Amino acid sequence: MRFFRKDDEANMRFMAPIVMLVGSDLFMTYAWYGHLKDLKGKAVLIAIVASWAIAFFEYCLQVPANRIGFQYFSLAQLKVIQEIITMAVFAVFCVVYMKMPLKLDFLWAGLCLLAASYFMFRGFALPG
Repeated sequence: MRFFRKDDEANMRFMAPIVMLVGSDLFMTYAWYGHLKDLKGKAVLIAIVASWAIAFFEYCLQVPANRIGFQYFSLAQLKVIQEIITMAVFAVFCVVYMKMPLKLDFLWAGLCLLAASYFMFRGFALPG
């Protein structure tokens, strides 16, 4: 018995790199900025080693995500996807984890990324 149509399976493979990039960005955002909250009283060397350890998991997702994604997207499209994900993850991280106020600047930056994605993806067709 099949739970998905063949097109659904192709779309899931197409979406896999995007999901993996979201996961990798969660790790990287925490590796870059989490120590500012969690290790602020510790030596910088401890923060560096902890960040590198966390970044290992980021790379375990990011490298295969880009390899898979390059089958569907151009290199420039992958970069724009990553930047959009980065901005979204960073905004949520700032507000939820770091308890910082959400500023209107996030909206403006998001709109700029939306414009970038329009130009990068116009004429792009989904595989299948």
